[in-house]
Amino acid sequence: MMLIMFNLMFSLMFIFLKHPLSMGVILLLQTLIISMITGLMNNNFWFSYILFLIFIGGMLILFMYMTSIASNEMFSISKLMILLMMTLLTPLLWIFLKNYYQINFLNMNFENLFFHNHINFNLIKFYWYPNNLIMLILIFYLLLTLIASVKIINIKYGPIRQKF
Repeated sequence: MMLIMFNLMFSLMFIFLKHPLSMGVILLLQTLIISMITGLMNNNFWFSYILFLIFIGGMLILFMYMTSIASNEMFSISKLMILLMMTLLTPLLWIFLKNYYQINFLNMNFENLFFHNHINFNLIKFYWYPNNLIMLILIFYLLLTLIASVKIINIKYGPIRQKF
């Protein structure tokens, strides 16, 4: 329910945006929220992970296109947008913290600040012994592909060269 409320809030924010890069950020956040919702509904995050990767690929293409078209356009945040975000985000966070973590805001002590009872350790399992070797291989592979892609692109003859 909370994720759907955040998605509606980002949809309202999207209406007031004018810069294409800020619209892309909102679209990226909405994609992340939708993939989280589908993962929670299916109890399996593989479909949502693939959906998120496909959207990220499309967003990278749109980002390259929009930065080539609107590269020198000034990016500014309106005060109306900040006020709208704060008025929508504050009650949502209040409801979320009060209902999900059962925090009594009037009688607050340090034990309530640590949410150790609600922590899900599924993500930590990737870094434990049998799986940590796979994660290290993936990190090393991503580092090598990053270095290879930087070496392939020549700065002088690259397609993203700026002309002054």
